[in-house]
Amino acid sequence: MNFKKLVKFNIKNFVPYKSARNICVDGSIWLNANESPINNELLVLNKNLNRYPNPQPKNIILKYSKYSKVNVNNILISRGIDESIELFIKVFCKPNIDKIMYFSPTYDMYRITAKIFGIDTINVFLKDYNNFDYNIIKKNIKFLKLIYICRPNNPTGDIMPEEILINILNFCKKTSLVIVDEAYIEFCYYKSVVKLIKKYSNLVVLRTMSKAFGLASVRCGFSIANLEIINILKKFIAPYPISTPTCNIVDKFLSNKFINFMKKTVLEINENKNWLFNKLKKINFIKKVFESFSNYILIKCVSSDFVIKKLESKGIILRDQSKNFGLKNCIRISIGTKLECKKLIYELKNISYKNVF
Repeated sequence: MNFKKLVKFNIKNFVPYKSARNICVDGSIWLNANESPINNELLVLNKNLNRYPNPQPKNIILKYSKYSKVNVNNILISRGIDESIELFIKVFCKPNIDKIMYFSPTYDMYRITAKIFGIDTINVFLKDYNNFDYNIIKKNIKFLKLIYICRPNNPTGDIMPEEILINILNFCKKTSLVIVDEAYIEFCYYKSVVKLIKKYSNLVVLRTMSKAFGLASVRCGFSIANLEIINILKKFIAPYPISTPTCNIVDKFLSNKFINFMKKTVLEINENKNWLFNKLKKINFIKKVFESFSNYILIKCVSSDFVIKKLESKGIILRDQSKNFGLKNCIRISIGTKLECKKLIYELKNISYKNVF
């Protein structure tokens, strides 16, 4: 039997998202997945594993409500942000009719998820926030259901100004949901727009425990939105989004003790980022170092492929971004420990400028 004939026509030639763990290389310093460099170890006693978990555990929602300063009724728990991205497209978009918009270069799962569900995408290349063109939204407003904004943006590290976001919210307040992906917001928490949820009913904010909290393997995220949206999503989310062990771990990490630990980790990573930023600017074959509000730095090299391979041979794994439109020869560097950052700079300095060409 030819099983390929059973696959939906719109994804027969589908190219999947290539996660960091799908890049089959050996390394000792992993700076390619925007993970926390701090290893978390926690012993948790898991009881009643023979029973299904609470679909939306109240203890976690209550603690995240306190942490995020959001009402408990405005929070939905999911399997990381990726499930939330999929859930909104699945619930609100009609195939071959509705569209989603995103601003590239950005996180590719917005595009990929839409393609899987047969939803058309509007990819707006956003080079400069100062010249933001609202006419692009106006021209597509009739069928534009969702606008995804990664803030801070992955992989560039920049952040859409709040005034532009507010203008977008006002522009499509009766037609579209504006979904702000705040996966990396802890690294610039003062930039969060979660406070705008009360004022703008079409605003959705996505959060995760994967980045600053250092729980990438646990897979826990949150959708924050007005009560009506949350109630709609509850009808369609998987029956048991997160497991009992996940619930128990997240419950511990939302305690004051671990929140304070997370904040100290964020300060350390931001300090390492500033140190690395200044050192990278002095490497002769690096043409540009992008300013970043997140836990990674984007650089533009003379030859990204050469640099990536050279560092791989030394056990340092980075993420090439050359396939993203407008990012040819760009590399994203996750911020590691101070020792890892020093090792990276040491190996970069050992790369011959002549060999890069």
